[in-house]
Amino acid sequence: MEQTQATDHLQIWIATQPSYDYGFWTLVVVNSLVFIAFAFSFARPRTARDWRSFGAFSAFIVALFTEMYGFPLTLYFLSGWLQSRYPRLDLFSHEAGHLWQTLFGLEGDSHLSWLHTASIILIAAALILLAVSWWVLYRARRRDTLATTGPYALMRHPQYLAFVTILFAFLLQWPTLLTLAMFPVLVVMYARLAKREETEMEARFGEEYTRYAAKTPAFLPGWRGASWKPPGTISPTTDK
Repeated sequence: MEQTQATDHLQIWIATQPSYDYGFWTLVVVNSLVFIAFAFSFARPRTARDWRSFGAFSAFIVALFTEMYGFPLTLYFLSGWLQSRYPRLDLFSHEAGHLWQTLFGLEGDSHLSWLHTASIILIAAALILLAVSWWVLYRARRRDTLATTGPYALMRHPQYLAFVTILFAFLLQWPTLLTLAMFPVLVVMYARLAKREETEMEARFGEEYTRYAAKTPAFLPGWRGASWKPPGTISPTTDK
């Protein structure tokens, strides 16, 4: 009888202790490697410029999964504010890492929320876009022609759009101070890479590329933005 009561007291004590759902470094490594390897298989960096952009993307992924499974740095930094504003929040549980869920006052399992669902859909769509774009670009390079079919018929930078969409989707799912700071830096980096590639493609394909760029949006299908002009006039953006 006494042993049963002691067991009950122990279970109650465990149930009332704050959670700490982190320290899973194997998950950090495995998830980071999966996403980085997948991105590498399509990005195929060749120049120093390519490696810099791929390295920045990889750093974002590592920072994300480090806080998601390894060490919740953002929750530590915000712990005082979060505990004062949300006193019932189990601060170091995995659920608490879904900060938008808490800040927006969403009830229920965070993995079933519309934010998490939207994140998964965006990631899946971006990975498909990345794969299809790579195949179209690969075939065009083999023939030494301009890529203008598939996603490239709708936009000039489908691969960069895919990378940015993946980063944005992860921010919807698991925002951290570091990745929120890195996101605009990466967006600017991809925009500058696109501008440089625009110059290279115009020099390589000449008038053919000028006509293609003039009628094809840079990143968003159906949104023209500023009219494209050849290098030396207004800074352009496009893909390979």
